[in-house]
Amino acid sequence: MRVALHNLGCKVNAYETEAMSQQFGNAGYEIVDFKEIADIYIINTCSVTNVADRKSRQMLHRSKKQNENAIVVAVGCYAQVAAEQLEQDEAIDIVVGNNKKKEIVQIVENYIKDRKENKKIIDVADNCEYEEIELETVTDYTRAYIKVQDGCNQFCSYCIIPYARGRIRSRDAKNVYEEIKRLVEQGFMEFVITGIHLSSYISGQTRLIDLIENINAIPGVERIRLGSLEPGIITEEFAGRLSKCEKVCQHFHLSMQSGCDTVLQRMNRRYDSSLYYQKCQILQKYFENPAFTTDVIVGFPGETDEEFETTLKFVEKVGFAELHVFKYSKRNGTKAAVMPNQVDEKIKSVRSDRLIELGENLKDKYRKTYIGKTIPVLMEEHVEIDGVDFQVGHTKEYIKVAVKTDMEMCGTIENLKILERLNGEIMLATI
Repeated sequence: MRVALHNLGCKVNAYETEAMSQQFGNAGYEIVDFKEIADIYIINTCSVTNVADRKSRQMLHRSKKQNENAIVVAVGCYAQVAAEQLEQDEAIDIVVGNNKKKEIVQIVENYIKDRKENKKIIDVADNCEYEEIELETVTDYTRAYIKVQDGCNQFCSYCIIPYARGRIRSRDAKNVYEEIKRLVEQGFMEFVITGIHLSSYISGQTRLIDLIENINAIPGVERIRLGSLEPGIITEEFAGRLSKCEKVCQHFHLSMQSGCDTVLQRMNRRYDSSLYYQKCQILQKYFENPAFTTDVIVGFPGETDEEFETTLKFVEKVGFAELHVFKYSKRNGTKAAVMPNQVDEKIKSVRSDRLIELGENLKDKYRKTYIGKTIPVLMEEHVEIDGVDFQVGHTKEYIKVAVKTDMEMCGTIENLKILERLNGEIMLATI
């Protein structure tokens, strides 16, 4: 039978989708592209925003339109929080929540046998065990995502994820090391350590910094890139120990959401702008010209013009290398959904455009600091740009770099001299 999988949402979802694909492949199923006609469609859904919900529904319905006789399976966060709604949807045959993805093949095969059992939703709020789901290989070029943690205990007032993913739980450290060693043998060089709330990782006596140090010591690992970190984890000790791990990339995605203290309070974030800036300064003390990236929500309930201007000024003060801007999306079941003074969509759009423009300017400014410098680039793939074949990779700061050469470089780390900006996303370099 032919199985097609489609992923929506975060890097954790992408990891889990790849793992489910391998489970079906190992069980003898033929894995095909989602655009092809398949017997089984697996949609790993997302529910971080209303847009994500809508996209999840669209992909589920598109699957049924591609083959009305196919088995359509809704998996993941949207399946978890909207299970009853999805079970009433005639286009969807099976609904599988989080922490049941490891059993996906058996769930589908049980359904094929009797066409009765179509619900595998567990109460993630009561579940404290980490679901051991892992990759045997990855389909990327040189970079592998390693999921080490799931769940969140923060309950930010705008966020549905604690209800979709449950409480924090961490993967056994030994399993992490074994997976990385296996992928190193397959030629992978860079590992992105990811989780829903990565900063809370703890397995026995092993905390996140211990995990990173041990990964750093694994032969064959060339780079370690960290997923989103909470500002609170950044201390002098953490940054000092991290800086001694020579394989760690100086690219830090620090969760922010707003640069205004009154908005952060309403969001139920655990820091203010002063503390956030202090954490950036600590990292700058231990790493040379680190790249800071972050997420910002505009139009949070009650956000005034003055509060938005405060965020703009703070973003410029930090000097982020890249911004991910989101318009606030009301999530039923969260505190923010019933807050007064919901912001008009037109105002959100104007603020979003202004912040995106500032983010582009800051990104350009940061990347220009590397013009004329020779820095290591992990070469990953061939890309055609304006009819010209380039080999493209990333620096430790996650700057995308392209070089034109007849020498095959993919899968190697090359010292390249940055010349200029090639386009909106890529810097041109030479050997």
